[in-house]
Amino acid sequence: MALTVGQIYKLAVELGIKNDLRGVAAVKRHLKRMAERFAKLEPDEKKEFDREDLWNPYADTRVYVGNLNKIVKRAAMGIDVETPEILLAYEIAKKKPIDLIITHHPVSTALAGLHEVMHMQAEVLAKYGVPINVAQGLLHVRIDEVSRKLSPINHQRDVDAARLLDLAFMSAHTTSDNLVASFLDKLVKRNQKKLELVGDVLKLLKTIPEYRQATKWKAGPRLFAGRPDRFAGKIALTELTGGTEGAPEIYHRLAQAGIGTVIGMHMSEKHKEEAEKAHVNAIIAGHMSSDSIGMNLFADQLEGRGVEIVPFGGFIRVKRRRR
Repeated sequence: MALTVGQIYKLAVELGIKNDLRGVAAVKRHLKRMAERFAKLEPDEKKEFDREDLWNPYADTRVYVGNLNKIVKRAAMGIDVETPEILLAYEIAKKKPIDLIITHHPVSTALAGLHEVMHMQAEVLAKYGVPINVAQGLLHVRIDEVSRKLSPINHQRDVDAARLLDLAFMSAHTTSDNLVASFLDKLVKRNQKKLELVGDVLKLLKTIPEYRQATKWKAGPRLFAGRPDRFAGKIALTELTGGTEGAPEIYHRLAQAGIGTVIGMHMSEKHKEEAEKAHVNAIIAGHMSSDSIGMNLFADQLEGRGVEIVPFGGFIRVKRRRR
């Protein structure tokens, strides 16, 4: 079976929706609201509207360069792919063709639109018992902050490099983060009775190959807030998907909702301080290793459909049986 660039893009979105912690029905409602909003726009406003938002709910997952009908037999996949990695892919392609470059972390329009996916965090928090109005209120401030922070970046630099070298280039960010969030959610639920202490959660995470490798590199799962001998309580996966870190004030609300431990990819000092104040244990599983789990689950789907994967850019490749 041969996949095109466009089919790989659509597969990424389909997998992201299927594994969204909000549930497929919630994602479909979001897309319906986007369609209704678009229909009410003035003609000039419709010209500025990103019409991919009508079927793809993840603004940080996009194809930047390349013919959507191009057949992909071999793809280079990385966690961070910028101009140096694009040049490396170009050199690799001299020996054996690279038909597509897939980065996890977004660039270009997908980076500029990263804040647009953060709204999904409110719905995830609501599933853990935080009132949706509170979650939205706290996130609104954080979303605006992220938008301003990203606005001055040179968004097109890496896309220009790919275009000049005639290399197809896309990102799979929240789509992939949804895969790792779903993966860990199922793992925690299967082992819930064994996870009495925070240390038990850490041990469970370290049974995962990507986290074992990251531990050898001194970047594996670690405790940012709390103690290993404390009771884990109810565990929430609130720090794994939805663009980037949410509002630091949310930990107090999570504690009120009965959450004892959160699992995330990364955590700022401000977020750590707020988690400690709220007496919420915070386990940071690892950034590159967590991203690698999500990208591995995507890569397995691609290899199962005949696409050879060349890992680079910090991607820890671990193959699992395709489900």
